[in-house]
Amino acid sequence: MRLKNLWRGALGRGDGGVGASADRTVVLLSPYFPPSTVAGVHRARHLAKHLPRTGWRPILLCVDERHHEELLDPDLAALVPSSVEIVRVGALPARLTRLAGVGEIGLRAWLPLRRALFGLLSSRPIGAVMITGSPYYPMLLAPEIKRSFPVPVVLDFQDPWVSEWGARQPALSKAGLSHRLATALEPRALRGADFVTSVSDVQNAEMARRYPWLDASRMAGIPIGCDPDDFAALPSHRDEAGTLGLEPGFVHLSYVGTFLPRAEPLMRTLFKAVARLRAGEPALASRLRLNFIGTSNRPVGASNDLIRPIADQEGIAELVTEVPRRVPYLAALSVLARSTGLLLIGSDEPHYTASKIYPALLSGRPFLSLFHRASSAHAILAAAGGGTALSFATERELAELERPLAEALRALATDPGAFGRAASSVYAPYAAENIAARFGAILDRLSVRQPP
Repeated sequence: MRLKNLWRGALGRGDGGVGASADRTVVLLSPYFPPSTVAGVHRARHLAKHLPRTGWRPILLCVDERHHEELLDPDLAALVPSSVEIVRVGALPARLTRLAGVGEIGLRAWLPLRRALFGLLSSRPIGAVMITGSPYYPMLLAPEIKRSFPVPVVLDFQDPWVSEWGARQPALSKAGLSHRLATALEPRALRGADFVTSVSDVQNAEMARRYPWLDASRMAGIPIGCDPDDFAALPSHRDEAGTLGLEPGFVHLSYVGTFLPRAEPLMRTLFKAVARLRAGEPALASRLRLNFIGTSNRPVGASNDLIRPIADQEGIAELVTEVPRRVPYLAALSVLARSTGLLLIGSDEPHYTASKIYPALLSGRPFLSLFHRASSAHAILAAAGGGTALSFATERELAELERPLAEALRALATDPGAFGRAASSVYAPYAAENIAARFGAILDRLSVRQPP
């Protein structure tokens, strides 16, 4: 009751209702935010920039970059408008918490994030709270927020917290224990949510099957999308010491982004197709260079190749270049823009929707994609054109794509200009400004329906 009264006092209203000023400010809780380089920063970055156009004023709540373990990217931070209000908090040192087996930033910064969030809600006229993850543990603040303040809460799942992959891990392994913990905690967080978003409708459907009590009318699949303005920063951007330079005289087909375990069957099929192409046209294949950039999802010490061992097993390692560590965001965009063609490889999970497809489409380069047929990424790429979009539903169908993949690789290598450009009308709805408009509409709906 004390917190509720403080919130009412900050509004200057005795009934605690959402007033004209309160219902246009939203706290976006995202532990990672630029200059952090993890993929999860882009949801919050896009909303921080574009939500004001919907009439909502964002306040970013994140962990100070001094406590991040991954390399920082000042150029990415420069893409955030200076007008955005950012509240940064501390965290327990990872070097100490890892002694107890805990490195997750959502846990290391749990108390500072909670303290800052409740401080904002107690002292400022806040109309809504949005928590995006991973990391997911801050989502557990949702029920407490609902008990203490009359503000709606949106939970945004950028990846599944509870996953089929986690369910298959050994029960006593770290991954298995994390899965068991997720199955216990996810429903508790969801009980405090007024609205739930994730990056795909398939992911939402899986969540709804787990929890029949979820209100489907208060769920939405909203991809991460991409900001076209980011490419405008490329002309002034220097590649980092030439380490991502593409050697002249070769046909460069590039994959930029994390390589996930469940992508391995797809990658093996691709490499078998490369081997098939080389067997039939060795001179053409010798001109190919397959570049894999930023394949590791580890924040530090990511020096081991993940792709090259697979390429070696398939006999094409000499055609593959890999940079496993994360690279600065604009450097990654530069690779896309300078490549002959792009490799967009998904996973065998139906819900998987790679955010990497949007900057790839905006780059204007032709692509070869391989996704599960139920993935929304495949539907978007197939409709957009500008490349070859292949899909599968079963292991047998995937194996049967070896020949079509080889033919698509040959087309990219011999006549990349024949693909034309992707239709902007197809991917325009996934531009960051339009994604922010969808979230603004959700916040508008919640602010109207929220009871005093």
